[in-house]
Amino acid sequence: QVQLVESGGGSVQAGGSLRLSCASSDYTGDSYAMGWFRQAPGKEREGVAVIDDCSTNYRDSVKDRFTVSKDKASNTLYLQMNNLKPEDTAMYYCAAAREYDCYEGPISGVVHFGYRGQGTQVTVSV
Repeated sequence: QVQLVESGGGSVQAGGSLRLSCASSDYTGDSYAMGWFRQAPGKEREGVAVIDDCSTNYRDSVKDRFTVSKDKASNTLYLQMNNLKPEDTAMYYCAAAREYDCYEGPISGVVHFGYRGQGTQVTVSV
């Protein structure tokens, strides 16, 4: 079992920045794909970013604004979000998929990763 706990959400004005964190309970040292997805009210969940030992990948609308990274020492996943836009407003979830050493699927597949946290809210105002 992997438990994931997100933090770092909040309310910012358009153009601002936030850094989300995701603490993992897995200290086995195993390496596998982790990522972020989000869900806005009344909308479908959508994959945002994914990272593993092979690559990183992002949905087109956040490329050049968001950066996903992982600190293996602290077992923490991050999402640095810059130049935030009102359309980025959503609940953001951390997710992990132990079956993928290198995830080669579409970014949309992150919403199906088997482990996920409770989410952290991001609100961007104009």
